Amino acid sequence: MRALPDSPLSLWLAEYGEYQPEPPLAGHLSVDVAVIGAGYTGMATAIALKRRDPSLDVAVLEAKTVGYGASGRNGSFAMTVIGLGFGTTALLRGKKFLQRAHAYMEGCVDGLERFIDEAGLQCDKIRPGFLRVATTPSYVKRLQRQVELMASLGFQGITWIGAGATREMVDSQRYLGAMWEPRLLLVDPAKLVREEKRFALEVGVRVFESSPVLGIARPQGAGGTDRLYRLATPRGSVTARKLAFATNAYSHLFDELGRKQLPAFTYMVATEPLTEQQLAPIGWQGRQGIEDARNLIHYYRLTPDKRIVMGGGPVGLTRGGDLDRDRDEKSWRHLEQHIHWLWPHLSDVAVTHRWGGPFSVTLDLTPALGYVGAERSAVYGLGCIGHGVSMSYRNGQVLAELLLGDGDGLAAGCPFVNRRVIPWPAEPLATAAKYALRGYLQAEDAFHEKVLARIEHG
Repeated sequence: MRALPDSPLSLWLAEYGEYQPEPPLAGHLSVDVAVIGAGYTGMATAIALKRRDPSLDVAVLEAKTVGYGASGRNGSFAMTVIGLGFGTTALLRGKKFLQRAHAYMEGCVDGLERFIDEAGLQCDKIRPGFLRVATTPSYVKRLQRQVELMASLGFQGITWIGAGATREMVDSQRYLGAMWEPRLLLVDPAKLVREEKRFALEVGVRVFESSPVLGIARPQGAGGTDRLYRLATPRGSVTARKLAFATNAYSHLFDELGRKQLPAFTYMVATEPLTEQQLAPIGWQGRQGIEDARNLIHYYRLTPDKRIVMGGGPVGLTRGGDLDRDRDEKSWRHLEQHIHWLWPHLSDVAVTHRWGGPFSVTLDLTPALGYVGAERSAVYGLGCIGHGVSMSYRNGQVLAELLLGDGDGLAAGCPFVNRRVIPWPAEPLATAAKYALRGYLQAEDAFHEKVLARIEHG
């Protein structure tokens, strides 16, 4: 496994306060289950394993520190969205798949909230509802079609609201209306994953930070419960009967997962705390989470200390699965300009934090969970496409169920389990495919926004 880059700290990590990482693995360790990756999925999988069978010896191996990856750098939205949204999912996978997937995602949001409350996780959780705003006439039509689609599938609560009702919640002269969905949690991402670590330790999970897995020797021979995985780390080694890859955007670093996913990069900025005078024209008393209706979305929220945190827009790509793209000045400038476009009176507000990071993309823009190989003693989860905050907790329960071969049927009800994952092509075709997809999405966004500019300028 190649070394991971040092990355600019997210607002969440920079403001976290003192953090005590667990010591790296030193020496040899034998366990029942080894989990690779200490993000949301890794922690959820480990916790679910111990809850199902407290006698299990479970160890989590993290290459950096808990929260280093997407779990400490994301936009903080725990939501029901899959891939590029309702319409795209229906187009790519069909309406029946969308119906199953959205029902699963509703359970993900609700299940995460129950776990946070039951476990007493201190992560600044609120449930303010979600606005997907339209900023061009064509986006109005797009969102209205999506509302009609979800109603036709029997889902309640996803509604269209006009410009007036939207601007009563959050005011920008750019808002022409919005799709409203009440099922959304906002959290502090770094607090959530590190609280999950605290809870995991309390139930007996062993966590090792600064312990990247450098190599994996798979079991040899046929059958038998004594067949072991052998994992090497810089200062130690692990043997395990079972293995979970909770590696999401870093999955391509492991030969076992091949080309099931590739990383793309999203970028974020955070402003200084707004004054009451700056916030008054916007309102935002409900602190709703907001995305727009673009292909390459902007997503943003108001933090407890009244900062605007915004991400999205340009998507960063690398060649050959390289991970050194966490910084992008052009993308950061784009986000700052979009804040000013929405709220011109904030043109002088300082930006205090800028960061970025990878998210996992499958070729068909759909998450994937399942077994690695025919042994059914190793599992994986990947392809969250930037929406892992909500699904990771339930996905971890599914992965634990798959590993133990029992449970309450969550795996059977998950539409992402053991599906055929179309691999990304080998290089240089993989890079060409990524750039072609991004180019198409950018071109469509640019067309809609040029039409709006013509309307505004007569």
